Amino acid sequence: SYYGMVFGHLGLAITMAGATIVSNYGIERDVRMVPGDVATVGDYQFVFRDIGERRGANFTAQYGSFDVLVDGEKIADLHPEKRQYSVGMSVMTEADIDAGLFRDIFVAVGERISDNAWAIRLQYKPLVRWLWLGAIFMAAGGFLAISDRRYRVRERSAQKSNAGVPSGNATESAGAVS
Repeated sequence: SYYGMVFGHLGLAITMAGATIVSNYGIERDVRMVPGDVATVGDYQFVFRDIGERRGANFTAQYGSFDVLVDGEKIADLHPEKRQYSVGMSVMTEADIDAGLFRDIFVAVGERISDNAWAIRLQYKPLVRWLWLGAIFMAAGGFLAISDRRYRVRERSAQKSNAGVPSGNATESAGAVS
């Protein structure tokens, strides 16, 4: 149970660190881009290479191709989509995320503004994965704590001590007499 407590409190600390960092240092920008444009979010440059179309089983999609650079070095190739489903004519945005333990980079294609221009959402979220990591630590701590043998021994000894004691319930007493 001691290690369960340690894991639980460590998980809470990890979750709080992740929430604090992502809320204070996360960056989100909505920009107008045409193929060839470069937008900067923090230390990251997002290069909008092109936009294309493709057909899926039950949808058509416009997809963007983005290179993500840091100091001129390519670190990710992202392909978000704007899907239009043939049934119900609903439109869905499928973002693309370059996930990591210390940061997530997120790109989503919005609405077409003109022939070549699109509304694009760019996000940088530091330590956002730590929210889930903290929850996993807390759950592991809970499982460790409840797996402590001392709690099961007390449960058994409590059941044994109550086994020979009459309950005092009137209906049970009446049923036993008849």
